Amino acid sequence: MKPIEVEHLTVAAGDRMLLSIPHAAFDEGAVYGIVGPSGAGKSTFLRVLNFLEKPQSGSLFFSGHRVDLTSLSHSGGLHLQRQMAFVAQKPVMFQTTVFENVALGLSYRGVPRSEKARLVMEALRLVGLEAAEGRKAASLSGGEAQRIALARALVLQPKLLLLDEPTSNLDPPNVLIIEQIITRIRRESPMTILMVTHHLQQARRLSDRCLFLYQGRIVEQNDTQAFFESPQSEALQDFISGKMIY
Repeated sequence: MKPIEVEHLTVAAGDRMLLSIPHAAFDEGAVYGIVGPSGAGKSTFLRVLNFLEKPQSGSLFFSGHRVDLTSLSHSGGLHLQRQMAFVAQKPVMFQTTVFENVALGLSYRGVPRSEKARLVMEALRLVGLEAAEGRKAASLSGGEAQRIALARALVLQPKLLLLDEPTSNLDPPNVLIIEQIITRIRRESPMTILMVTHHLQQARRLSDRCLFLYQGRIVEQNDTQAFFESPQSEALQDFISGKMIY
């Protein structure tokens, strides 16, 4: 059994099936690139894993526990959710300082003040914004805000990091910084990362394995090199070649 497994996952909106995934498994400490056309269910998949959206069916094995995702309550899943972190495509900053934005999750967990300060400054150094600790979060540029959102996730030292197109709206310098952070985590940490991206070359640079989600299904998954150099399905071949697929 893999450290993280999903089984019999289905998500529907009315008569439309958004996700249908019989099984998916993820290794500890690996980076997984999740690619596919718009509307394939990529973001929905991450939201379900983070208990932000309830599926019609499905179970999750994570951190030694198997849970039914359809009946899981907020309180019942909180101990697992606190071992995950989710970074959205468009970060939300709270109307306070950069330091307090990054410290928020630690405050909810009751981390002592001195330890909280140490962890927050480590996270800010990791994203290259330690000098911004006292700034109002509202003053940040878009790229800085995304880096603070990443720091806010990393300060929690999650076992599973879920990234939903973390660089899609950023300029090249900020893209480079975030890619360097992901590379460092991949090298130094046992954290598992699932990253949705529409940049195929980014998935190729950063991922150990890639998944191709198409029409709500995982059509193909493989080690990154084989995924890009020897795609097996016609849909993935078309997608990699730049053809429009729906």
